[in-house]
Amino acid sequence: MTKTVSQPALFRKLLKKGIIVLPGAFNAASAMLIEKCGFKAVYMSGAGISNSAGLPDIGILARDEFVQQASYIASAVNIPVIADADTGFGGPSEVKETVRAFERAGVAGIQIEDQKPVTKKCGHLAGKEVISAKAMGEKIKAACRARRDKDFLIIARTDARGVNGFNDAVKRAKVYADAGADVIFPEALESKDEFKEFAKLVDESLMANMTEFGKTPYISIREFREMGYSIVLFPMTVFRIGMKAMEEALIELKRKETQKGLLRKMQTRKELYKLLGYEK
Repeated sequence: MTKTVSQPALFRKLLKKGIIVLPGAFNAASAMLIEKCGFKAVYMSGAGISNSAGLPDIGILARDEFVQQASYIASAVNIPVIADADTGFGGPSEVKETVRAFERAGVAGIQIEDQKPVTKKCGHLAGKEVISAKAMGEKIKAACRARRDKDFLIIARTDARGVNGFNDAVKRAKVYADAGADVIFPEALESKDEFKEFAKLVDESLMANMTEFGKTPYISIREFREMGYSIVLFPMTVFRIGMKAMEEALIELKRKETQKGLLRKMQTRKELYKLLGYEK
């Protein structure tokens, strides 16, 4: 789709207007639905991309596969896309290439995390390890130097809360901000009080993760707005809803041997074609 404004610049403009609600997409069609439903930006979920390939979110997919999906998503919507870039796919040199590749794909920015690649997993699972704050700082500096568009966002995620504790997450956030990160993402905080305290101690643009069935309690967008967070992420909500709906439909089809009872739950052919612009 034709874009007239830089997507990174548009996302930064949105940040100035107020809190951004960022649902996760796992392919271009789901991103188009997110846009259709009125959201102003979309997140390319690394877990969603990996799970869609039949894989756990443990860093199996290569950078090129992530970038390809990001390109499909960015081309399909007019709203800015923030892409999950896992650990940056290597050290500072690799991070440089990661930034350039995602810029070419047309996204507004990327998120990189401080997990060790060899033990990378969902941020809400035990057994994670993190690289040193200094090493992550070097990655962030490399990412900032590599971007050709000064508005391209670098979001730094720290998984330190579940490894070394809350205080280390705060310390790392300050290091990452000093290294040039535009937004700080503290993963897997465990209470509303922790989110409040983090916002008091880290005076930066902050992103909160509202994933389901994890270590973080459910907190409303209104509450995050009051705490001063800039972005609230819902990375797997759409994926989980879709998978459950498909499972229930398949069970009914197998049991009843007809899909007639499912028709009212389906997106119609006309609705799909309209979403895709097929009849234009």
